[in-house]
Amino acid sequence: MPLLNRITGQLNGAGKMIEEGRYCPDILNQLRAARAALRTLEGRILEEHLRCCVGQAFNSGEKKEKEGKVAELLDLFRRYDNDAQG
Repeated sequence: MPLLNRITGQLNGAGKMIEEGRYCPDILNQLRAARAALRTLEGRILEEHLRCCVGQAFNSGEKKEKEGKVAELLDLFRRYDNDAQG
């Protein structure tokens, strides 16, 4: 996973910058880049989940399985909304 490796590298880089006592705005820029990449990764994983897992549940025709996936998605979206506000 190149994107995950990039995020890890960015965070390791930020840690090294902190240890070296680098200029705070530079550290913050590094962390901001890592956070943006992490959001991209989250979006890709969510998209894959919607296409595969949720899609399979809805194609199965099982009402209970569909309801479970809807509840799962609502919970995910609530958590994302809380993260965005916090």
